[in-house]
Amino acid sequence: MKVTLEDIREAREVLKNVAYKTGLVHNTTLSEMTGNHVYLKMENLQKTGSFKLRGAYNKIAHLTEEEKKRGVIASSAGNHAQGVALGATSYGIKSTIVMPKHAPLSKVSATRKYGAGVVLHGSVYDEAYAMAKKIQEETGATFIHPFNDPLVIAGQGTIGLEIIEDLPETDVIVVPIGGGGLISGVAIAAKSLKPDVKVIGVQTSNMPSMAVSISKKAITTVEGVPTIADGIAVKTPGDLTFEIVKEYVDDIVTVDEDEIANAILLLLERAKVVSEGAGAVAVAAILNRLNNIKDKRIVAVVSGGNIDVNILARVIDKGLVKSGRKIFVDTFLPDKPGTLCTLLNLVAGTGANVLSVTHSRSDKDVPIGYAKVELELETADEEHVQRIKDVLEKHNYSINIL
Repeated sequence: MKVTLEDIREAREVLKNVAYKTGLVHNTTLSEMTGNHVYLKMENLQKTGSFKLRGAYNKIAHLTEEEKKRGVIASSAGNHAQGVALGATSYGIKSTIVMPKHAPLSKVSATRKYGAGVVLHGSVYDEAYAMAKKIQEETGATFIHPFNDPLVIAGQGTIGLEIIEDLPETDVIVVPIGGGGLISGVAIAAKSLKPDVKVIGVQTSNMPSMAVSISKKAITTVEGVPTIADGIAVKTPGDLTFEIVKEYVDDIVTVDEDEIANAILLLLERAKVVSEGAGAVAVAAILNRLNNIKDKRIVAVVSGGNIDVNILARVIDKGLVKSGRKIFVDTFLPDKPGTLCTLLNLVAGTGANVLSVTHSRSDKDVPIGYAKVELELETADEEHVQRIKDVLEKHNYSINIL
């Protein structure tokens, strides 16, 4: 079944009082960094914290009364789960969601709060999908596919309508790809309204199933490895989405884990935007893969903001260390009164802030008569780190900086 612009416009009517029309926000920092005019499509501010509500609700709204009575089932890494749960609950329908065992706890908890029963199974989406299909056969519930369904694709396509209506001059739209439902809908809508707009997909290099499938001209399963962008960790694209991507999408690029983490941190710190890994891949691509594009109006779809706070803390921590704004210093001190005070005074004199101090005599690598000191320091930049190193070495400290 082909998805048309009319299908997407119908979906918008269904979603009129359900999904927010999210903002399209110009970002000065990204624009200056790339030499383009970069806008963020803020689907992280959508109800449930993700674009997935659009497609899930549109599908559920079209169920027959008999299908509604049997309930619905879905598989999801988290965002589709919440969309299905909210949509089903609003219609008084029973919903069951199968999620990977390692799905972020925040997404599991939110899905339950929206009224769904949650089953945890498998390590990645595809294993959860297999279990969901098994449960469907046993219960007769209607399966709500997260991407390979015309009504789901039409719902996601309403984002494309909003982008072109809000910014008719859009030159490029950069969209995350997992199974391909989002980019399929966005590309059909955008290119139907403005045929010359470029649509570029982004995958994580840890799970590039659609990119590999398009390059091989055949749907290909990619085993991949775990990724911070869990929302797009799909091993096998859908047959419907594969055909749409092949026809409508201009290019697919991949970004690595460090680039995604850096994009999350940049969005948080400079744009005041909370994005999950999958939501940040479009920004990561604009910063690292689209350097040949200049002076264009580029829209990055920030597809979701449901990042686990523990993962966010690790991303922030790693980003601070990488940029020289946090360091760890190891050294040995004579085990005598005042030696730790002297060290800390030298560090304070450089303007560094001491976040923590670990002082140990009992580690096996500590010589008799000495203590090992580990300092966690807040610093300004790499130049500041070098200044600390120079000061300590000048005072004859043998140091190791991480």
